[in-house]
Amino acid sequence: MKRNINLLLAYIAAMFIMLPAFGQGVNKLSDKEKDDGWVLLFNGNNFSGWRQCNGTEMPKNWMIEDNTMKVYTGEGKKPGSGAGGDILFGDKKFKNFELSIDWKASKMANSGIFFNIREVPGKPIYYAAPEVQVLDNVNATDNKIASHLAGSLYDMVAADPKTVNPAGKWNTIVVRVQNGKVTHTQNGTKVVEYEMWTPAWDELVANSKFKNFPGFNEGIAKEGFIGLQDHGYPVWFRNIKIREL
Repeated sequence: MKRNINLLLAYIAAMFIMLPAFGQGVNKLSDKEKDDGWVLLFNGNNFSGWRQCNGTEMPKNWMIEDNTMKVYTGEGKKPGSGAGGDILFGDKKFKNFELSIDWKASKMANSGIFFNIREVPGKPIYYAAPEVQVLDNVNATDNKIASHLAGSLYDMVAADPKTVNPAGKWNTIVVRVQNGKVTHTQNGTKVVEYEMWTPAWDELVANSKFKNFPGFNEGIAKEGFIGLQDHGYPVWFRNIKIREL
């Protein structure tokens, strides 16, 4: 009996030693990641570096919750109605990079991840920037079109829906941009591939809802900000990190 108790105590002690290691991956970089040039865009504690698109402060419908960035339905708004809470990391523009973000959707949630953002006064974040869709594929109202599902280049190139975890579960999206060539890798599987500033890109735009957007017709910027969308639903983001290529 005494031996069993000693084994149990040793097991419990080992678990306490191991617990910190399990939490090290949240908003932290490993030594290898640092050596490879990754930097964090979110420290888990505050919104340092982030601000409203076309603004100077963080919108009120964002908060820090359990070491995540959380956007939620704005005061006086109905689910699905944004409260002007689109945000971007305003400290630096990026050109060639690899961006990794963990996201988790609430039931029916809709949001987006943007890159090469060119701010246009009075215009929304999606006016002149590609969008990587964030969605509860099962319950969201905007789930009827393949290129509107999570991981897709929104309204242009569809991602494989089988790669998406359901509402309430974490997903990881990695967006790689190098000299206009872009890939989306969702939960370890490459799901989208395209090249900007080419005739094929122009055709994608012409067959999308962006065909009459001057921001797209003028051409997507060669570099820009990284941003996140407020679509009026609770969505969480963490482990936001980037490395320049």
